[in-house]
Amino acid sequence: MSFLEITDLHVSVEGKEILKGIDLSLDIGRTAIIFGPNGSGKSTLMGAISGLPGYEITQGSITFKGQDISRLSVDERSRLGIGLSFQYPPAIKGVRLRTLLETLSRQAPDKITEYAQLLNLTAYLDRDINVGFSGGERKRSEVLQLMMQMPDLLLLDEPESGVDVENISVIADGLRIILEKEQPISRRKRSAIIITHTGFILDYIKADIAFVIMNGHVLGCGAPGEIFEEIRRDGYSKCSSCFAEKFCEEYKGAL
Repeated sequence: MSFLEITDLHVSVEGKEILKGIDLSLDIGRTAIIFGPNGSGKSTLMGAISGLPGYEITQGSITFKGQDISRLSVDERSRLGIGLSFQYPPAIKGVRLRTLLETLSRQAPDKITEYAQLLNLTAYLDRDINVGFSGGERKRSEVLQLMMQMPDLLLLDEPESGVDVENISVIADGLRIILEKEQPISRRKRSAIIITHTGFILDYIKADIAFVIMNGHVLGCGAPGEIFEEIRRDGYSKCSSCFAEKFCEEYKGAL
């Protein structure tokens, strides 16, 4: 069984079905990219995997490390090793960033300072979480939290959204540490699913596979760069037929 196995997943939000039978799997040490137009169900998939409130699984299953997590709470999934980075990280008044990092930490305490320096966030450690932060600072704060948590599965919802090129580079440096990108793939213990619209993250993080989601279905998968070029050239509507011709199992067997 794969590290993450999603089978016939149907998810509703406020009574409306968004995901209509998703099948998707990810092996340990792999990084997957999710492409798809607005409203296709990408963020709903992230919410369902992480167990966020409001995402009702009406059919199917999500298996992580051999355990069905479909009915587990957010904190139970977090303790199993699932970490989520929001597209729009919220501000939290009255809680210092340092306090949150100390609570999250699976690392030695001195890693807070080391990683904060890497992400240019040392001056923000004793400020309230994301209060008055710019878009890039919020995204760096999210990555710092993930670096202290070191989850086995990272769920990243548009990490480059609203972020300038310099910040994308810094964010990617942190993500590469979490994902052990300096190690051969056979020795990596963490995996990631990354939603992207712009594709900019592909210039900084090497991904192993890309999935295309449209109208609540996975249409196909393949090499991230190849699929992104097809989307840029022909758009989603014109490429829907060619995506459907890319068979995921056949491609993954060649990895």
